[in-house]
Amino acid sequence: MANTTSQHILNTSANLLGFCLIVITSLHISNYSEASLVDEFTSVIALLLIFSSLFSFLSIRTIDAKKERKLETIADYLFVIALVGISIIVLLIAFSYIK
Repeated sequence: MANTTSQHILNTSANLLGFCLIVITSLHISNYSEASLVDEFTSVIALLLIFSSLFSFLSIRTIDAKKERKLETIADYLFVIALVGISIIVLLIAFSYIK
């Protein structure tokens, strides 16, 4: 079976993971992390993106077509959950609900 989305999920998850790590680092450097929940939420999203990247990579590397589809589906769901989480954080920051 031709793996259609795993390469895209892996690439995008890794890029968003880097962005999350930059956000976490900048919050800690500026000492804003103690007065905010953004770094905790971002850390959870970073974990989701790590697992999404891992499952996507395993999907690309596996030979078994059934296992490939299952791993790709897991990576896809984790990626979508992480995207929703990033969207929620951006909205909360925009409306200043996270202090």
